[in-house]
Amino acid sequence: MKDAFGTPQSLLVLGGTSEIGLAVARRLITRRTRTVWLAGRPSPERDAAAHGLRALGADVRTVTFDALDPAAHEEVLGKVFTEGDIDLVLLAFGVLGDQANDEGDPPSAVRVAQTNYTGAVSAGLVCAAALQNQGHGSLVVLSSVAGERARRTNFIYGSSKAGLDAFAQGLGDALYGTGVHVMVVRPGFVRTRMTAGLPEAPLATTPEEVALAVERGLRRRSEVVWVPGALRVVMAALRHVPRAIFRRLDV
Repeated sequence: MKDAFGTPQSLLVLGGTSEIGLAVARRLITRRTRTVWLAGRPSPERDAAAHGLRALGADVRTVTFDALDPAAHEEVLGKVFTEGDIDLVLLAFGVLGDQANDEGDPPSAVRVAQTNYTGAVSAGLVCAAALQNQGHGSLVVLSSVAGERARRTNFIYGSSKAGLDAFAQGLGDALYGTGVHVMVVRPGFVRTRMTAGLPEAPLATTPEEVALAVERGLRRRSEVVWVPGALRVVMAALRHVPRAIFRRLDV
């Protein structure tokens, strides 16, 4: 359960090597989170992430999880919940893909969609059911401003995030009143390994700034969080730009 300060005592990160996910974990550990599960494919990076969080004083456990293996999600994630209540599930996995390559390679495009959307739907429903069974908890879903309106330069990734965003909002409505809180987080350009080498977009942010926004959103029980907040206004305007003009914009 959450402590007297509203901080989750236990955290499950789906995407155990996600830089944003780990930034959230570090921030919450400094705020009294004590148990952290890192779910992801076995790798030296996952081991190093677990070691780093243990150094902060958390009880860190790892579990093998693959977004592209939805048939195993119920068993794998179900075992985590049998170990004790989970106060917060952070759905943080996702891939950017390579738009220029993926347009001419449908299997690669499908892999982006299966990871970002299909895998998230599966894992999200499994965790939502487990949270509902225990009667409390939050599910935080990392979406993206890219899902607000598909752009020519990344419509494969953007469409997968649009689907994820709609799913998470609908799931939040379905769980309203059950004691389970769903929060959608929409960051803009985040400086991570995934975006390394790409031209930096305006209002770029960092994993630490996203983590701060997540913490504040949890405290306020927000349903949607934009990072940075100014993107809410920017995207509200861009949604209404005529398509003939939008396709020519350098955004």
